[in-house]
Amino acid sequence: MRILIAGCQQEISSFNPVPCEYDFFEYMRGDEIQANHEGTDSQIGGAIAELRSSFGDDLELVFTFDAEGIAAGPLSHAAFERIAAEFLESLKPHAGKIDGVYFSMHGAMGTTELLDPEGYLLEEARKILGNDVPIVISMDLHGILTAKMLQNINGLASFHTYPHVDFGDTGQRAAKFLTRILKEGVKPVAARVRVPAIVRGNELITATGAFGAQIRHAKKLQENPSVLSAGFFICNPFTDVPELGSQAYVFTDNDQDLAEQGALKMANDFWPNRKIMQGQFVSLEKAVSMGASMAGPIAFTDAADAPSSGSSGDSNAIISEMMRTNYPHSILAPLADPDAAATAHKLGVGGTFRMGIGGTHDNQFVPLELNWSVISLADGTMKCETWKYEPTIGPTAVLRSGNLTVVVTTGTVMLVDRALFFKVGLDPKDFHSTIVKSPHCEPAFFDDWVEANFNVDAPGATSANLKTLGHTICDRPMYPLEEDTEFIPQVEIFSN
Repeated sequence: MRILIAGCQQEISSFNPVPCEYDFFEYMRGDEIQANHEGTDSQIGGAIAELRSSFGDDLELVFTFDAEGIAAGPLSHAAFERIAAEFLESLKPHAGKIDGVYFSMHGAMGTTELLDPEGYLLEEARKILGNDVPIVISMDLHGILTAKMLQNINGLASFHTYPHVDFGDTGQRAAKFLTRILKEGVKPVAARVRVPAIVRGNELITATGAFGAQIRHAKKLQENPSVLSAGFFICNPFTDVPELGSQAYVFTDNDQDLAEQGALKMANDFWPNRKIMQGQFVSLEKAVSMGASMAGPIAFTDAADAPSSGSSGDSNAIISEMMRTNYPHSILAPLADPDAAATAHKLGVGGTFRMGIGGTHDNQFVPLELNWSVISLADGTMKCETWKYEPTIGPTAVLRSGNLTVVVTTGTVMLVDRALFFKVGLDPKDFHSTIVKSPHCEPAFFDDWVEANFNVDAPGATSANLKTLGHTICDRPMYPLEEDTEFIPQVEIFSN
């Protein structure tokens, strides 16, 4: 049994004004994919483990190309064309020589010219590999599942957790799906129901929020041997594309009625909760004022500038308001500012300079000009607290001005935990107030020990105040962009 494994994944914010380029991705080719993923908790790692368990010695894994990009602004189309060419060319030598395919994808890519890059890749892969080879993919539950994607795959598995902790499990479920096609000859039929709602906020946390009911139902459905896969996409509301929206899906073994019933139930149960599945905010001015009067420690969640969601990471909105109001406590903040980082590295530890920081990429933010002291310098990568991920930070510096300490990075860095602070020898627990540029961190990182965590209604490319973003492409009406949006359930069926 010869099974091909490849990947291409990234999520973008259409509202980030800075396109990303080819070098935003990490590339693995051939056996590098196996070396980097086997034995890890990644999607590909989970798929490898499941396939080896299922087929034993009767298995040859064929690794071709894997491009893994950090969240960012739209991918420049020229960069995507280069990535797509490498992805598709790597498949051609194996056409007619493989039995099945597993692709690791995200589902919320977007280029400056193409709104469904994953759909394009799958359509072209199908042309190369033929209609008889089963293709199963894995996706993030923030992906936008499109008709073109469904028309060119035989199955999929999506994340069942938010915050995401089931990377390997999702790869395993995708591999089990593929195995059932190859060993049992199941004939997948898929039903999906699109819901005209984009959502954000605490109720999406699967362990505690209302959205968890859809995931629990999807898992319950999968206890039926006739159900091959089930899940629910809450999409990435920052990727402004035509098929943006929430959606339920169910794959069964040639049982259309069962697939329809499962997808309809999840969609119909989801719709009444659309209003509570929105961000609950504290205004920027009120959050800073309240924090100033509290004993602390305090977390200020700046989800509007969350690099893990596709922002540029250079918003200084919260710290600028703190400086304007003479905030009386110690402050720790991350900021992407390559010019400030370069200046600090040129001067060295102990150096001083005056400079505006912030707004390097997104010019809606006015640089905050202060006198800075260089406290420490760093470079290289950082190790995340729980994710099996070591992002590159580039030349980085700890700058201090009065009660404000800022960690400035050269690159826009995924900030899903406290790893950046630990990398430079700082602990948020030693500060009264910390700016957290992630919509939801695991509770132990901040929530379990802070006095308050303010979800700040700050400006930015990934604001959970969805009405402020400026969608122009997605299907309308769409809740909450139009409060009076109606939902008339319609089932779409796909069978390949």
